[in-house]
Amino acid sequence: MELVTYLAFNGQCAEAFKAYEKILKGQIVFSTTYGETPGHENVADDVKKRIMHITLKVGNATLQGADTPGPYSKPAGFSVTIQLDNEAEADRIFAELSEGAQIQMPIQQTFWAKRFGMLIDRFNIPWMVNCGG
Repeated sequence: MELVTYLAFNGQCAEAFKAYEKILKGQIVFSTTYGETPGHENVADDVKKRIMHITLKVGNATLQGADTPGPYSKPAGFSVTIQLDNEAEADRIFAELSEGAQIQMPIQQTFWAKRFGMLIDRFNIPWMVNCGG
């Protein structure tokens, strides 16, 4: 079994996943828009360029997402957590995710980890970066 986090966006899914691909040094292995799917002729023009499904592979991990075709709700009640062993890599990833983000807790040493930080990125996705804890 594999648990996969699936993220919802309000039209920024492609931009977000391109950023995550670079920051996390992963690879987008699948992406399709609503306009590329069967029945796309019935899709509203303003939705056709939105991502219907995207998959990012980072090592053995998978992150997936889509733009919501209807009403969007800001993510709440979870965080995408990155667990690392390398402090410099934790600092790099946190710094890159921090661009335009709302920092909830700057990355720092804690009683449980060598490095830990929390933020909500510019795409409204909550992240935690944890190293050595």
